[in-house]
Amino acid sequence: MSEPDSTKAPRRRQSRYRRRLRSRIILSYLLLGFGLTLALAFTTNWARARVENQLVEDLMNRNLDESWKRFEQSGGREPVVPVQQLRAFFYTPDKFDDLRLHRPEWYAFSDGIHNVTAVEDDGSKSYYKLGVRKTPQAWFFLAYDMSESARGEKQFNNALIGVVVVFTGLSLLVGWWAASRVMSPVSDLAQRLRRSGTSSDPEPLAPHFPQDEVGELAKALDDYAARLTEVVQRDREFNADVSHELRTPLAVIRGAVELMLARTDVDERARTRLLRIQRAEQQCTDLIGALLLLSRNERAQGECDVVKVAQQQLESHRAQLGGKPVELRLEGEAGVVLDVPDSALAVALGNLIGNAVKYTPSGEVVVRVGRNAVEVIDSGPGLSAQDAANLFTRGYRGSHAGHSQGGGIGLSIVRRLCALYGWDVQVRPGVEKGVVATLRFG
Repeated sequence: MSEPDSTKAPRRRQSRYRRRLRSRIILSYLLLGFGLTLALAFTTNWARARVENQLVEDLMNRNLDESWKRFEQSGGREPVVPVQQLRAFFYTPDKFDDLRLHRPEWYAFSDGIHNVTAVEDDGSKSYYKLGVRKTPQAWFFLAYDMSESARGEKQFNNALIGVVVVFTGLSLLVGWWAASRVMSPVSDLAQRLRRSGTSSDPEPLAPHFPQDEVGELAKALDDYAARLTEVVQRDREFNADVSHELRTPLAVIRGAVELMLARTDVDERARTRLLRIQRAEQQCTDLIGALLLLSRNERAQGECDVVKVAQQQLESHRAQLGGKPVELRLEGEAGVVLDVPDSALAVALGNLIGNAVKYTPSGEVVVRVGRNAVEVIDSGPGLSAQDAANLFTRGYRGSHAGHSQGGGIGLSIVRRLCALYGWDVQVRPGVEKGVVATLRFG
């Protein structure tokens, strides 16, 4: 069986990191700037590489054609010279074996343009494009050194990385500035709303903002605050009127009962009934006082003797046992005084004792008063897991309630009183059987 943690309603665990609207705006600008700059850099680099490669290949093809024409025009006797700053090579059939021995990769290439990586004697790498044209009369090769181009490409890529970093930083600054401008009126609205929430007569928000989206929000909040203030005021007036109107007949009942109890000709049976009416009137008065405190959400001051209130509640419930074999006992320390009205403690403690008496068919109910807490221990059937989870829910009636009277709001009132005065209430299964309800003060 589980144990309710406290009177406070369960709260969902909030994420440790909650991204604010300002952060989302800044992050959006940052990602937008980074994405656009990166896309531009990638596109620029791709276009540069594609154009450069196309130009080099066109140049090499033109030079291959020019080398072949010169070779044909000279009858195979004119050597092929470098054309347009390219290194040109040609091999006649009698030199194919030397080519296969010294440059096997050239020998294996087919017609076209090929990318070649060569390792120099010092271990460094060089890059060049090799144009190949093979005819029965001779094989032509044009080598275009790409090392300088590769170094230039590396420098160009480094420059692009710098551009991406710089423009991403600028996007962050612009996002920070834009978020501050956008969120400034929203933050101002939140601060004014927070200040107005501490007053019973909230200050209008709309006059402080222009006619834009934030101004519309301020108008909506003003309208909501006006309607909420009206509802709260009407509720307070209703509670005050009901409290006043109910106290009057209760005072009449109290006075009539006291006069009748003062008479000497009242028999014991009538006196018992009068005492029961007197206790019921006191319970109604205490309940009205506690509910009025809850409706106003204000802590009333007082000087409450815990033992005295516990004794009164035990006497009240003892008179309602109706022959049920349940013993009610009071144990613990005397002289425990709380700075609260008697009615608040009487309602809270009375509900706990009432539940214990209601769900205990036989045995005992013990109220144990400590320095900082009161325990109500019964010998009833115990507490199910479902009851433990829903015990303080308004309208919930325990699985052992049966056809007993009650609307399931008693422990809900206890929970609200505990929240008002900073108390704590816990209900747990007993060691062997029954239930232990603990009302802890502060």
